[in-house]
Amino acid sequence: MGIPAKYVGRPRYDFAEIVRERLAALEASGPLAPEQWRALAAILSCRTAALGGHLEKCLDCDHKHPAYSSCRNRHCPKCQALAAERWIAARSDRILPVRHFHVVFTVPAELRPLAQQAPTLVYSVLLQAASATLLELGESRWKVRLGVTTILHTWTRDLRFHPHVHALVTAGGLTESGQRFMRRPGRYLFPVKVMGALLRGKVLAALRDLHRRHRLPVTDVDLDRLCAQLARHAWVVYAKSAFRRVEHVLAYLGRYTHRVGLANSRILRVTSDAVTFHTKHGQTATLAPVELIRRFVQHVLPPGFQKIRHYGLYASACVAGPLAAAHALLAPASRPPAQAATPPLTYAEHLRALTGRDIDRCPRCGGRLERWLLLPQRPTRSATSRAPPEPACG
Repeated sequence: MGIPAKYVGRPRYDFAEIVRERLAALEASGPLAPEQWRALAAILSCRTAALGGHLEKCLDCDHKHPAYSSCRNRHCPKCQALAAERWIAARSDRILPVRHFHVVFTVPAELRPLAQQAPTLVYSVLLQAASATLLELGESRWKVRLGVTTILHTWTRDLRFHPHVHALVTAGGLTESGQRFMRRPGRYLFPVKVMGALLRGKVLAALRDLHRRHRLPVTDVDLDRLCAQLARHAWVVYAKSAFRRVEHVLAYLGRYTHRVGLANSRILRVTSDAVTFHTKHGQTATLAPVELIRRFVQHVLPPGFQKIRHYGLYASACVAGPLAAAHALLAPASRPPAQAATPPLTYAEHLRALTGRDIDRCPRCGGRLERWLLLPQRPTRSATSRAPPEPACG
């Protein structure tokens, strides 16, 4: 997964530089939540002297250059490609070798203000309601337990606030007896109107229950009026074509699991008063730099919130039981003998596989690099000393 051809040869912009240049204006424009400031601080320090690193020396030409550490923040545009690959590698053994449907659950615009005020509760309600909708329909219509992975996204391509859930659902499931795995034929999962109605009912019931138990940390919302508005809407659910091969499922997960609102590779042009970036279908959007940053940080998740969750056969509690049974039922009769586990890839090997860039080789002569000297952390707010640029892979 290298640099997309349409970006080759274009100037590469860094979201961190936009933040660095507009930090004072951002502070003057209004308050941000502590987790939003922490995310911006991590993005600013990523691959800079602030996080330390090491000095590398070429064994052939004696060229030396610094290699600074990554912040590993889950909202950083530069850190997610490798994190996604590691996550995919960890999940690959659990994915069942069957078709998977892709379903997208959306919510009406009236729910978005409450989601911004109480994100942890509303996001959790949405993820749980989406998974419960799928599992309930699997049991009532097919009499099976499905495998479901859900991923929360909160943005549109132009960074507006739009919470929605992507779900990967097995095209079939394990029967109640656990003796058979029933595959779902055909191109469709469940009727989208049925899924939308079930989702609406489950979300409204959960919100009313939280309100009754005084668990909603919002006092200026008329929940009865809000629920009445939400009940009048047909909640939109999209059901996309099924992925036929496990490799396609994993490729999808790689694109969606660790995606952030804005990847560096999407930034086309930066001026003193405007940033232009790709949206979709060949379109672009242009925002003032401070507005761009404000839109970006509204998608910073609450501390500790899990945006990727697994249910049904894919739930952690089912790994050793129902999921293992499903794998055994789906395994071919002449399954090849298990091979010895390969050692995990190093950071350099992951980066080379993703971008083609070999950080173990000298950028001048191609000779072998070695770590020569540790560089201690130098905490600084602006963190202006940057590592050499790397290809965008977000």
